[in-house]
Amino acid sequence: MSKKILIVDDEKNMIWALKNALKNEDYKIESASNGEEGIEKVKNIDPDLVLLDLKMPKLNGIEALKKIRVINPKISVIIMTAHGTVETAIEAMKNGAIDYISKPFDVDELKVQIRKALDIEAMKEKIAYLTEELENQTGKTIIGKSQEIQDVLDRVKLSAKSNATILITGESGTGKELIANAIHYNSPRKDQPYIKVNCGAIPETLIESELFGHEKGAFTSAIKKKIGKFERANNGTVFLDEIGELNLAMQVKLLRVLQDQKIERVGGEDVIELDLRVVAATNKDLKKMTEENKFREDLYYRLNIIPIELPPLRERKEDVPLLINHFIDKYCQTMGRKKIKLSPKAEELLINYEWKGNIRELENVIERMIILSTSDTITKDNLPKEILFSNIATTEFILPQSGINLEAVEKSFIEQALQLTDHNQTKAAKLLGITRHTLLYRIEKYAIEN
Repeated sequence: MSKKILIVDDEKNMIWALKNALKNEDYKIESASNGEEGIEKVKNIDPDLVLLDLKMPKLNGIEALKKIRVINPKISVIIMTAHGTVETAIEAMKNGAIDYISKPFDVDELKVQIRKALDIEAMKEKIAYLTEELENQTGKTIIGKSQEIQDVLDRVKLSAKSNATILITGESGTGKELIANAIHYNSPRKDQPYIKVNCGAIPETLIESELFGHEKGAFTSAIKKKIGKFERANNGTVFLDEIGELNLAMQVKLLRVLQDQKIERVGGEDVIELDLRVVAATNKDLKKMTEENKFREDLYYRLNIIPIELPPLRERKEDVPLLINHFIDKYCQTMGRKKIKLSPKAEELLINYEWKGNIRELENVIERMIILSTSDTITKDNLPKEILFSNIATTEFILPQSGINLEAVEKSFIEQALQLTDHNQTKAAKLLGITRHTLLYRIEKYAIEN
């Protein structure tokens, strides 16, 4: 695609000379006769490069440069002036100019500077893309040896090779985004764009523009054309997280994308054909939502071509020690600390905890404990109260048909409460729902060492 160059100069002869010099190059050339007109052209055509004269009436080059940087900081700007001084060059560079050339200039030298400026911006975009891709992969590993997680990974390997739409389901914090990442990076599209969209984080009034893009003037704040997420993901993968948050109107539009691989920008008339792979994720029961008329049934079946369901952490307890060790290594390295150990009792309590927030909750707990730990070993005393007391927090007990020894059960619970609170009688009594006086009586009754 030809690059767009905008020449902004108040001398008509200079504009003519520049257009003539570049006429055999593969550029689309536009021009403006002053700074204010140049700013309007920048808004309208979104050029890749601006050749900007320094000395102009109404709005000089430095002021125009500042405005261009506000409109779109990615646009390359080369300052031109017949009044070149070192101070002017420094000021132009400080305000975002990529290069500086003095009039009169050599045509071949100008062509080289233009190519260099465009190459630099292309390289910046490539670096930004690769940096984003690296961040998507770095430190985000799928960890687990349980059969449940191995079954998930087997399905990921098989489905990644296809172009079929995938629906990842599971509770919040189970690692749905990691699975989406694995699908993309194990697919034939791994070197193409990978665009992530959190459908629940974008306001309803903006979601269509974010996904499909818009044309200049499509609505009040649309001061220039915008490329949407789908178009940016062309030839690659788009990950639609929290798909259950989309309203019914957007669900209809998404269905067309899945069926036809075509979009139209908001305010536009051109149909844009795409080649993209869609991976969606949700922690909601979409099947139930279809029955409640909150989610389109046809969209649900179109998304659910390959379903991948992630088990909650409480159903794969054998993976908890691996995850604990991974997060301890991660945060010890981040904080510059030597490896911290976990006492057997603390590990036992962590393994048996329900983890309603799943892996995300476990990671947050490990990070917090490492930050607050003053020793090289994390004990049960370093655990959050909700974990420490979770194994006696239930309020419903089932009486076995064979019966129980009530006094033995009562003694056992008193001993557990005292152990969990380091024999703090007030806290133990509170855990048991009795007064401290009653606790002391039962300690004496059952001859419990205190």
